[in-house]
Amino acid sequence: MTDELLIEQADGLLTLTMNRPERRNAFTPAMVTLMRDVLANATADPSVRAVMLTGAGGHFCAGGDVKAMNEGAGLDLSYGERQHRLRDRMAVSAYLHDMPKPTIAAIDGAAAGAGLSIALACDIRICADNSKLTTAFAKVGLSGDFGGTYFLTQILGAGRARELYLTSPVLSGSEAAAIGLVSRAVPAGSVQDTARALAQSLAAGPTLTLGRIKQNIAMAESGASLATCLDNEARNHMASTITNDHQEAAAAFVEKRQPRFTAS
Repeated sequence: MTDELLIEQADGLLTLTMNRPERRNAFTPAMVTLMRDVLANATADPSVRAVMLTGAGGHFCAGGDVKAMNEGAGLDLSYGERQHRLRDRMAVSAYLHDMPKPTIAAIDGAAAGAGLSIALACDIRICADNSKLTTAFAKVGLSGDFGGTYFLTQILGAGRARELYLTSPVLSGSEAAAIGLVSRAVPAGSVQDTARALAQSLAAGPTLTLGRIKQNIAMAESGASLATCLDNEARNHMASTITNDHQEAAAAFVEKRQPRFTAS
């Protein structure tokens, strides 16, 4: 266990806070390994209905710890072992992207390198208008990890992904929102409240159906044919019709009240 990742769960919302403010929440192996394990458990835990990822001390995450890299951290391991351990930790991004529950990144301050990558893995990104976002990798002689090249290409297209990775510009939150890199830019100081309100509303939603929506989009994202996507939509749509949440939503609509979803 490490205090580098703070874990809180309430009313179906799991909040993970990266907690190395003195290093702008730069990754350590212990932090990312714990994050991976917590997300793996959350994927299968019915009490978790949404996940919010954020950082302590006014920053999201500066990515890898460049100071530790300069000190030669991890170089006592073989090349193959270092590659294997990195790939294992990178499952964090897959869990954030693939879990059948909404994931939200609340971005204050810096989101750079792998920190930006894991934000891109989330379904929704709420960002301060004065945040600073950058791919950063090329500036430290690295090619990138944690799925950033995949997510950026999916979100913005290959041309813009090449530009942002090869030149590593620093974008403000407002600039990132203008090109669609983040979902929404809000005034500095309101990120946490805005993101938490959204995350709580999603946690209170029809969780099984939201998971099926994510699956539909992931299939389209994978390049599956229209016919395959239509087949998948039909399966998921009909499966949703027999949930208690759908019945509750229909009743609430008729009765002109807010539905009370139970994730069943």
